[in-house]
Amino acid sequence: MNANPLILEDVAVSRGAGPVISGVRFALHPGRIVALVGPNGAGKTSLIESISGVTPNSAGRIMLGETRIDRLTRVERARTGISHIEQGRAVFPSLTVRENLSLTARTPQELKETLAHFPELEKRIDSAAGLLSGGEQQMVVLARAFAAQPQFLLIDEMSLGLAPVVFMRLLPIVSKLAEAGTGVLLVEQFTELALGIADEALVVASGTVNYQGTVEALRSDPDLLHRAYLGGDRAV
Repeated sequence: MNANPLILEDVAVSRGAGPVISGVRFALHPGRIVALVGPNGAGKTSLIESISGVTPNSAGRIMLGETRIDRLTRVERARTGISHIEQGRAVFPSLTVRENLSLTARTPQELKETLAHFPELEKRIDSAAGLLSGGEQQMVVLARAFAAQPQFLLIDEMSLGLAPVVFMRLLPIVSKLAEAGTGVLLVEQFTELALGIADEALVVASGTVNYQGTVEALRSDPDLLHRAYLGGDRAV
């Protein structure tokens, strides 16, 4: 797997009259998890969509190592190893779990290796994905990403529509992806749970990054997290 980081240099994303988020600078390295958290409407989804190519960035550059990728199409970026799990579960409901996973697990051996990490899915392998619970469907989405072995995985609100206890069962899977060498950018509403598995954190509010640094520093100082959410003192 390529060791080049994914780098954002003063990235801004605009919708309508003005920027939704601007001045974003950070690097996501393979094997690391960055939690991107903040209040609703802070620009988290817009930022993650600009990385995958769903939405163009209006300023700045997005680099993969020394190569600029923000001028590439979404399909071209996917070919560089960037995978994007968008809000909501994106299974093919009429296909079985096996058929869904076979979209990225190209050989029987790859399918077997993927299922070894998702034993719950193995029990439902011949069930239509649309008949699975919300948590199981999200597991199918993660399993597809696992089989594809992306260099970078962008996850937007994986917990959407799920009970916290179900979401907590999925978090170790995200950690496994990172352990396998994938860099993960995790956009999440359950801040404490996301920070619990992340190496680094970005807190955005009112369209700007108000904190960027280690998870340890953020979790050890509740006031710092509170100020970052409110858009107060910046600690970048």
